[in-house]
Amino acid sequence: MNKYKFKDNLTEGIITSRPNRFIMLVNFNGKIEEAHCPSTGKIGNIEFNNIPCLVSKSNNKNRRTKYTVEAISLDNPNKKEKSWIGINQNRINEYVKFFLRQGRFNKIVGNFNQLKREVKLANSRIDFLLDDTFLEVKMPLITLAGQNPQKNKSKFNSFDRLIKHFEDLSKNTRAIVLLCYLYNAKPFEPPKTDKTNKKVKSAASKAIKQGVEMWQANYSINKNSVSLAKYFKLDII
Repeated sequence: MNKYKFKDNLTEGIITSRPNRFIMLVNFNGKIEEAHCPSTGKIGNIEFNNIPCLVSKSNNKNRRTKYTVEAISLDNPNKKEKSWIGINQNRINEYVKFFLRQGRFNKIVGNFNQLKREVKLANSRIDFLLDDTFLEVKMPLITLAGQNPQKNKSKFNSFDRLIKHFEDLSKNTRAIVLLCYLYNAKPFEPPKTDKTNKKVKSAASKAIKQGVEMWQANYSINKNSVSLAKYFKLDII
């Protein structure tokens, strides 16, 4: 199986606004519904007004919202075949695990015998342990395809956890940071140093010099599935 298939197809709608970091208002053929926003931080430099989206539906009656926004598009809402950008950071590890099990990341981790999730390493919990290789997954959304980078002024983005991960991963025999994008992203390039990112860039640089590997994986998402398009090693020092 080359694709991660959703249990139920995603439904297309139009985001009319994002009243707070947790909620998006979505128009489904004239009916406005609240939907959960699965990324509480900054998403590109988008003004969420008339933005096409794909949503999943939950049957959990205890949830405040029955919908979750899985992907957005920067295309015209009237365009029939749209390009989608996945934004559900809560599900990215689910996709990574699926493609690891499928042997699709062999160039990174080779053949492994044991896969563990959420493994403690020093002061961190790392997403995966594959035999003796630690793999931490990150899904950046601050800058999106086709948009110019902007200085991050959002109070919702904290780099403290990322800095801690870089520091702890650098103490291990083999460690990998995998940057995941649910669209066809260009190879990651570090932003210009400023007061906001100075510490995290320093931590990343030290970790890479101590052997932590940086890789990037690009996926594609549509109404029924997620596919792994390509992945490659990053040389960012």
